[in-house]
Amino acid sequence: MSALEIIAVVVSVLGIWLATKRKLSSWPISIIACLLYVVVFQRARLYSDMLLQFVYVAFAIYGWWHWWRGVKDEGDVRVERMPQSELWMGVVAGAAGSIALGWGMAHYTNAAVPYMDSLLTAFSLVANWWATRKYIANWWLWIVVDVIYTGLFIFKQLYLTAGLYAFLVVLAALGVREWGRARRAQELASASLTNAAISGAR
Repeated sequence: MSALEIIAVVVSVLGIWLATKRKLSSWPISIIACLLYVVVFQRARLYSDMLLQFVYVAFAIYGWWHWWRGVKDEGDVRVERMPQSELWMGVVAGAAGSIALGWGMAHYTNAAVPYMDSLLTAFSLVANWWATRKYIANWWLWIVVDVIYTGLFIFKQLYLTAGLYAFLVVLAALGVREWGRARRAQELASASLTNAAISGAR
């Protein structure tokens, strides 16, 4: 445990909590957390996770822009329904990415747990992409990924980070609840507008 890891944990929790509340500020906070974890993971020789942080930064920039555009056009960050095709594309991309990255890490680096690290990296990317697109399914995938990450970080003796990821499971469950409520409220509002339009046309 180090001072840097403690700071990274605090900033990460803040960013994810803000995401459960659908706040635009979650994205810049998340960028800072990613940059801190680049150093934490490099020191732990979790190279896939280190590289993942740079991709997260790119996704955070896109997510920040995409959410901002939604707020500008609609007045709020709306939860979107994920097409079935994107679900399967995400599963296939995650599986393919984990195999390819795991092979590369096993053969060309001294990564501690190359295949497990790569599996979690690939599906974290999928979950992050779904988050930028405002799909509620991102939280369900984060629950699965974060449970496994918790065990991995205990194995690597990153106990504070393991505690963070255990807490992230709780935050992801909160995200499911909050985004589910928002989605239902959107559907009710849409139904009310539709009924009002029908009534006005009669």
